Amino acid sequence: MTASPRLIAVGDNCLDVYLSKSHMSVGGNALNVAAQWARQGLDARYFGVVGQDPEGDVILDALAAVGLAPEDVERREGSTAVTLLLECDGDRCFLLEDLGVGMGYQPGASRHAALRAADWVHLGTNTPPELPQRLVAAGVHFSIDVSTAADAMLLDGVPLVFASGPEDPAEPIEPVIAGFRARGALRTVITCGRRGAFFDDAGALAHVPAQDIAVVDTCGAGDSFIAAFLAARILSGRSGPEALRIATGAAALTCSHEGGFPQPLRPIPAWLFDKYADVIATAEI
Repeated sequence: MTASPRLIAVGDNCLDVYLSKSHMSVGGNALNVAAQWARQGLDARYFGVVGQDPEGDVILDALAAVGLAPEDVERREGSTAVTLLLECDGDRCFLLEDLGVGMGYQPGASRHAALRAADWVHLGTNTPPELPQRLVAAGVHFSIDVSTAADAMLLDGVPLVFASGPEDPAEPIEPVIAGFRARGALRTVITCGRRGAFFDDAGALAHVPAQDIAVVDTCGAGDSFIAAFLAARILSGRSGPEALRIATGAAALTCSHEGGFPQPLRPIPAWLFDKYADVIATAEI
């Protein structure tokens, strides 16, 4: 590791629009991880793509405000990723999840050079399957969140996988972990909601229960967990159980506020209501 570790998160971003609360925030797994690193004062970058639209402007403004470089984000023709959300019994219901130009994002050649030089890289959800294998071949130290594609990704040689697991304590976790080992993952972290989190450290299994808290919003909790776990385990060399405890605390803190990381919540502009009028008309707000 260098004196100031170079960290890069690659992949998804989105504009989370809470229709039932009349405000919106900036998020996305990879973006949230990078934002949490930047908030810790770490040398963090975020590689992703937004459209040449007002939604993209909002995301770049939020990146700059948290200390990330907007110039690391590509702008392409097409729509920025947008998620339209409703509140359902204290949880989120997805009315629309449009990945826009971020679908299958692949960094260009110059960004791949930066990935090879980084101390750690995190790949967000919706990563194209060829990217992790390219990083394995290049010897890059990295992790990937497969929560949305747990069965579709080739994991041979992947250093660290983050995934979602069963929340029911009666359902054994060992077969889930064994499945990731069989597919080639070297180490795996499984988050299981209120059940807590498990870390398979090359065969040594650690578990930490979730904290009992009053939840305001679960958005970004898993991303805060990832950012904190990587900082504690990979950068600081904390033990597996200690890194899990630190990460669980970070996730609990994120659940205490709205948005994937602390940021001013923006009112939903009229142009966004107009753009998605047909979808919004189907919702009961």
